[in-house]
Amino acid sequence: MIEPACSEASAAVDEPLIGSAPDAVAWVCLEQNGPWGAKAWTNSHLDPDLGRAIESAAGAAGVRPSLVRRPGRHADAGSVTAREVMVAYTRPGSSWLLIGTIAEPQRLLDLDWAAVASGDLAGVRASLPELTVSTVPQLLVCTNGTRDTCCARLGRPVALSTVESHPDQVWEVTHTSGHRLAATTVLLPAGVLHGRVLDGAALLAAAERGEVELTGYRGRSTWSSGAQVAEEHVRRTEGILGVDDLEVLPEVDAWSVRHRDGRRWWVAVRSWDDGERPESCGKATKPVRRYEARTVTAS
Repeated sequence: MIEPACSEASAAVDEPLIGSAPDAVAWVCLEQNGPWGAKAWTNSHLDPDLGRAIESAAGAAGVRPSLVRRPGRHADAGSVTAREVMVAYTRPGSSWLLIGTIAEPQRLLDLDWAAVASGDLAGVRASLPELTVSTVPQLLVCTNGTRDTCCARLGRPVALSTVESHPDQVWEVTHTSGHRLAATTVLLPAGVLHGRVLDGAALLAAAERGEVELTGYRGRSTWSSGAQVAEEHVRRTEGILGVDDLEVLPEVDAWSVRHRDGRRWWVAVRSWDDGERPESCGKATKPVRRYEARTVTAS
């Protein structure tokens, strides 16, 4: 008997998307053409020792590192040194995006990773002056088929169709977490993630309006799973779409969700395991995490 793909198994048990975004307040992306292995930083045409060093520096700072490439044909004989870099800080009200070209990938080791993690824009630019501020949102689409076939099968068509209308705003990315939720995407600088994506152009259009598209919304990587669920609950129940409208803070027995206009909601989030699905294709099944959110009080 042929087992269903992990994305099909996830959809079949109606696994929720919200609360599944990785916890990362900042993202650093390095352009790397050519093939990617399952662990792309050490299994691509990038020097594996360099890839390991960059991953280590990012991990120590709590920053999410990703390899990216433009959609389409991306053969690389290994001789290319210059490539683009994106650095994004995601916290609402103070998010920013830096983009630029570095002459060689080793330059990324000069990045002030602590400044990235704290949102210190000036510190980051001082460490890597090749980067300049961009106000144009960027969409990353997971397409790494060697990590999970669903990412390639479902992600590549989204990347290719979206790049036709937004040629300078779309990238393939090595990993966003949640293969079973393919096609998966990340919007920078906000760190907004979506799953089961069919229309990447709609996500970019919402980002350009300064809004969050709630269809397929996995959460904002700025926060942990519980905070993501609380934020989405307030957005849905109150009809709030502005990407930077809400801030989430932990309080005793509830999450405090504050609007920049002064309104505030206390949201209780309950979670439990119910049902199973494979974490990715060919892997053993794991429990499905479900959430229930309710507004305790508002002011």
